[in-house]
Amino acid sequence: MNADYPIPLPGSSIPRPEGHDFPVSSARRTRLAWRGARFEPGERVLPEETPVAMTYNRVSHAVMMATPADFHDFALGFTLNERIVSDLSEIEEIEIVTAPRGTMELRLWISENRMEALDHRRRHLTGAMGCGLCGLDSLEEATRPPPPVPTGLTLHAGDIGAACAALSPAQRLSQLTRAVHAAGYWTLKHGMVAVREDVGRHNALDKLAGALVSGGQRASEGVLVMTSRISIELIQKAAVMGVQILAAVSAPTLLAVREAEAIGMTLVGIARDDGFEVFSHPARILGTR
Repeated sequence: MNADYPIPLPGSSIPRPEGHDFPVSSARRTRLAWRGARFEPGERVLPEETPVAMTYNRVSHAVMMATPADFHDFALGFTLNERIVSDLSEIEEIEIVTAPRGTMELRLWISENRMEALDHRRRHLTGAMGCGLCGLDSLEEATRPPPPVPTGLTLHAGDIGAACAALSPAQRLSQLTRAVHAAGYWTLKHGMVAVREDVGRHNALDKLAGALVSGGQRASEGVLVMTSRISIELIQKAAVMGVQILAAVSAPTLLAVREAEAIGMTLVGIARDDGFEVFSHPARILGTR
């Protein structure tokens, strides 16, 4: 049995796939670490992520970003938790397919009456169907490359530290709840210009983008600072905003690093009191003054 599926599925005739060649779920990447007032080369293990499309009876339902492992369990759990079916007997077949550009499609065939109920639910939902990629329901849209980011911004390592340090004091809702993410925008001239908070990291970034547009502020002139790990969706949103430097307290995923490299964005992770790590385009960040 494939190592991704060590637990037999009790009381079900749905077969688990055998011998499927799934992408690896992590890998080592080189990075520059700023510690002790100097840059040091090294490596860090980063998690992989990939767009996963969930389809029912060949009708696209949602696209989500996921760690490329345990897809069979993911298909079952999502389908049950979203109440698309109420019982395993209503799932007739699961097929896991590697789509173009390393994406995955989880194809489920469900009973006719459950498919009719799903169609009815979709027709009566306001807004687009989808989960994890802001309503997208196709892999083609999920893998559409974002625009290249502007160039010309350079900052010193101490500026990155100042930008990251300025976020926490501005997180008023987090100080009350300890349950929300934050996205902040910092410039060398004005410090922390705006901060927005939300239970969802994507929502926090969208709110910040709206605040900057409303205030006539260009996102290309400073540092976008976030409290979460950096995944591909955040890179895509930041690129649309024109962000040149994105810094976060956590590590990025491998796909996020690849995307940042491709579009020319400087990606900073593990931003803490004692330093940070640069995963792409380090030339924008200079050493000590």
